[in-house]
Amino acid sequence: MLLIDCPWCGARDEIEFRCGGESHIARPEPFDRVSDEEWGRYLFFRINPKGIHYERWVHEAGCRRWFNLARNTRTHKIEAAYKMS
Repeated sequence: MLLIDCPWCGARDEIEFRCGGESHIARPEPFDRVSDEEWGRYLFFRINPKGIHYERWVHEAGCRRWFNLARNTRTHKIEAAYKMS
């Protein structure tokens, strides 16, 4: 089990959290001229790196706030947890 360090509540067990997928994804613009292909890539295609991966997490059983997490997908070691800005 992972020990996740919530930026507001401190270290808690992984079962208190839910992963929301990849973070730092830019929505395509301008919104009224985005093609179906671009929109599909934005919605469904994500990177799956071997190494550091940036994810959004929510402290569902705690403060209910969203934050970003840098996690190594090879070792599952959490490199950093930081507030969204």
